[in-house]
Amino acid sequence: METIRNVLNAFKLPDLRRKILFTLAMLVVYRFAAHIPVPGVNADALRQLFESNQLLGLLDMFSGGAMSSFSVVAMGVYPYITASIIMQLLVPLIPPLDRLSKEGEAGQAKINQYTHIMTVPMAALQAISQITVFSRGALPVIENFNLFSAETFVPSFATIITLAAGTMFAVWLGELITEQGVGNGVSIIIFGGIVSRIPQRVAQDLRTNIPGLIAFAVIGVITVAAIVFIYEGQRRIPVQYGKRVRGTKIYGGQSTHIPMKVNSAGMIPLIFASSILILPGVVAQYFQYADSQVVASIAQGIVNVFDTEKVFYWLVYFIMVVGFTYFYTETIFQQQNMPENLQKHGGFIPGIRPGARTAQYLNRVLRRITLAGALFLGGVAVLPFFASTLTPMQTMIITSTGLLIVVGVVIDTMKQLEAQLLMRHYEGFLR
Repeated sequence: METIRNVLNAFKLPDLRRKILFTLAMLVVYRFAAHIPVPGVNADALRQLFESNQLLGLLDMFSGGAMSSFSVVAMGVYPYITASIIMQLLVPLIPPLDRLSKEGEAGQAKINQYTHIMTVPMAALQAISQITVFSRGALPVIENFNLFSAETFVPSFATIITLAAGTMFAVWLGELITEQGVGNGVSIIIFGGIVSRIPQRVAQDLRTNIPGLIAFAVIGVITVAAIVFIYEGQRRIPVQYGKRVRGTKIYGGQSTHIPMKVNSAGMIPLIFASSILILPGVVAQYFQYADSQVVASIAQGIVNVFDTEKVFYWLVYFIMVVGFTYFYTETIFQQQNMPENLQKHGGFIPGIRPGARTAQYLNRVLRRITLAGALFLGGVAVLPFFASTLTPMQTMIITSTGLLIVVGVVIDTMKQLEAQLLMRHYEGFLR
């Protein structure tokens, strides 16, 4: 009740009400775009393809149904996310980018521009691979897709441009939300795509699978509680700043802390692992209908190995999520260069010598708390397997990965609203 009352308080503020309504309006625009199909799509072939492929069903859930209708925004904002991750990994490896990242807002704006430029070829490549996979088989989704034929080049190229433009349109909507709405726009676009399918799935289960719906509700509540607990969990490292005397004034001397989160990688390891793990099966499906019987047999074997119903798939998924959690956390932490920044500003951890000893201490603490976060993310990743094995559920209404994204986006958005309310002398949103 307190949260509802505070939401009503937010709507009483004209500027905050405008931000919330603008965010909702942009989500509505995105959902309209998700129902505009790419020209030339064979709807019957597309439906048969998604009914026979669970991997595509998982990707369709993240796109909010945009992929199963092969709409102009079928790829969502994922090429942009891929470009952002690549850019984050390249910054410490390329000296000019590293220098640029240390130039404040101007440098970050330039890196963001490079990310947008990289998104275009990433979207085009993803569109080509996606259409190619969809166009294979006895009943192709898009017929006569071929960039190497003079007769089909123009329509094929137009389809690729349409999908790439749809991605950039979705990214643009996300940035509008960030600038004029509430929350991180790109995350909210993903959030909108995930939750848009929930009413339809709930209605289906109410008619056919009530025990599964009840099981999902119980598992969902427990999972949300665990996600919130881990998401908010942190280790606070005490930091003391030495006193400095300038003339007759004394500066510094205050105490603070470094909040080291248990899960500082967010949902990035899940996206990394699922993308890489899905790739062999998707590529193998392309060769299932090869003329060579040997190639077709090998492709079929790979598809069977990476079947989402096999234990091997989920075991590899768990290991990859844990590994990527450590990798991404270490990469981001090294970019922050925290020990050097502390030393520059006269800060130190009590009992720890500044410099190399501080770096060793922080790295040791980071690895220890990341273990809990990595195991938790791995558990979230494989939760659908255990849910389908131990409960009447064949598929979850929303996957645990999707649930992690939804909860994370909601918490971040609520915190932004809390900050807006606190600026206007309202009590906090979250207690």
